[in-house]
Amino acid sequence: MNPLEAQLSYPFGERLPAAGTAEPIVAGLSWLRMPLPFALDHINLWLLADQDGYAAVDCGVATDATRAAWEQVFAGAMAGRPLRRVLATHCHPDHIGLSDWLCRRFDAPFWITTGEYGFGRMMAAGLPGVDGTAALPHFQRHGLVDPALLAQMASRKHYYPSLVPAVPLAYTRLQHDQQLTIGAHEWRVIGGAGHSPEHASLYCAALKVLISGDMVLPRISTNVSVFAVEPEGNPLQLYLDALGNFADLPDDTLVLPSHGRPFRGLHTRIAQLRAHHAARLDEVVAACATPHSAMDIVPLMFHRPLDAHQLSFALGEALAHLHKLWAQGIVLRQRGDDGIIRFVVAAQG
Repeated sequence: MNPLEAQLSYPFGERLPAAGTAEPIVAGLSWLRMPLPFALDHINLWLLADQDGYAAVDCGVATDATRAAWEQVFAGAMAGRPLRRVLATHCHPDHIGLSDWLCRRFDAPFWITTGEYGFGRMMAAGLPGVDGTAALPHFQRHGLVDPALLAQMASRKHYYPSLVPAVPLAYTRLQHDQQLTIGAHEWRVIGGAGHSPEHASLYCAALKVLISGDMVLPRISTNVSVFAVEPEGNPLQLYLDALGNFADLPDDTLVLPSHGRPFRGLHTRIAQLRAHHAARLDEVVAACATPHSAMDIVPLMFHRPLDAHQLSFALGEALAHLHKLWAQGIVLRQRGDDGIIRFVVAAQG
């Protein structure tokens, strides 16, 4: 366990639910763990007692392995009772990949914020500007010139639709500070941003439980990227600002993250995340004493080999740090004769 992780408390120890099984967390709330075909190889989903059935929070990707795991849950943990609603924290494939499949199977409504629903529908449809090929000129402008990597990224044109073949055709809106009743308890929606357009975490005061989605994770920092569809965005500032929405929660809140293990130490973890990004920003400022592209920054922030999938997130995150500094006037943005955008520390005085 690394020193930062040691500052958190893990009440379930090393226990992990096997795919297709449910681990009870508190009365009426269980933990599901589904496989992912990435280096980050799992997602946590949450099953809440709701009316005469259940509510699911997040869905998993649309793969045969995840469908098979859900079939085991339907027959086992759910004992044949229905899903009464499907909620999604945000629109990334591991969270809404099987949303349409689940909603159609149980004729269940789909609950999600408007921002996440709109982006999910756009990306599942592969619309120009948000399809895989839109990333190529975006990344090229920011220093990615390696032909092999560009070819790998070009092959990912249908990446999102392959994991999210459909999104439900209608939705019920979630929004920040909304109160909703799920089973015997009231839950409050806590809005998020930066990682995705309009993330929704769920907090139950009676249980002191936070379903944090990807906004607060125990071992890794959630990805914050500048994407082609919003090329001048400042998502890191949005993310850091949105962490303030958790400030009023008790420190002994049990956090149920989308990746990693349930933990206590919410405010410790938020402080760690803020310190992590502050340190990365300091490194980027130091590097930009001379002009650097986002691609130049990637190896300063990520010290391991990256495949095309990982590089797309790493490059987006490097650019997010540069854009925060650019928005603050700490660095200037310049486009070279080669068409590549580079950033350099602004002259002082």
